[in-house]
Amino acid sequence: MSVTIDWITVAAENEIPPGERLIVEIGRDWVVIFNVDGEFYALEDRCSHEDVPLSEGALIDCTIECHKHGATFDITTGQHLSPPAVAPVKKFPVRLEDGVVQIGKVKR
Repeated sequence: MSVTIDWITVAAENEIPPGERLIVEIGRDWVVIFNVDGEFYALEDRCSHEDVPLSEGALIDCTIECHKHGATFDITTGQHLSPPAVAPVKKFPVRLEDGVVQIGKVKR
């Protein structure tokens, strides 16, 4: 089965300074994009434990903590790191292209 990625421009690179985040809607998904020291990462903006925005949590290095119950996730992989979450969150591919941040939407 062939997999293709549709790249969607979401922001200029300078609109998400290091240490900041941006929330965008892509199709039916709310996505939070993080800039950690010039590297961009994107996750579904929803804790897998309870339907609350991850974007409201504290970011320390590459770990986001859900503000509601304290579950933590690795923003580089989407993997859950601590309870009460027991499942990862959806990770989106991200790239910089000509000074803009693009999020990939996988098509099968």
